[in-house]
Amino acid sequence: MVQRAAIYARVSTSDQSCERQIVELTEYAARTGCEVVGVFKETGTGAKNDRIERNKVIDLARKRHIDLVLVSELSRWGRSTPDLRSTIEDLAERGVALRALNGPDFDITTAQGKLMLNLLASISEFERDLLRERIKSGIAHARSKGTKSGRAIGRPAFERSDPVRVLLTQGKSVRAIAAELGISKTTVMKVKAINSK
Repeated sequence: MVQRAAIYARVSTSDQSCERQIVELTEYAARTGCEVVGVFKETGTGAKNDRIERNKVIDLARKRHIDLVLVSELSRWGRSTPDLRSTIEDLAERGVALRALNGPDFDITTAQGKLMLNLLASISEFERDLLRERIKSGIAHARSKGTKSGRAIGRPAFERSDPVRVLLTQGKSVRAIAAELGISKTTVMKVKAINSK
């Protein structure tokens, strides 16, 4: 039986082209005897949620017009590990496999496909746990320094902007003013920016 395939290609920025991906995927479809139902390409970062062309491919799967989605690599299809897993499961519920030329074949009706999906789930959970640990560590570090999110707790507002303004009008450099008043160059730059408005 001939498999009906949708080709999906994505690049991150407008100065890139999907053409190489499409050529490789079309050649692969021809070699393996797949009937290409549609070619879908779009530009957008991996983190972008609303992918119109990818949604069209998913819609074809829901209507059971395709048996296979062809991508050059998994990162072209999924935004993240959880997104990749959920969309693969969504496709699988409709009997559609995801095949990456430079990666595994996700047909979760097979033992290998199920194994790969479970590995993805484990990696996803691991990533979430690492992120939680990094956040907790960052908060603990900030609190030990008397801050929340890098901002000082209870630090009074800078009240010496008048001397900074006077020295700026005298034509002194940011560095010289900072050294003379014992403040940071950033503080001088902030006062300078407010004055220039």
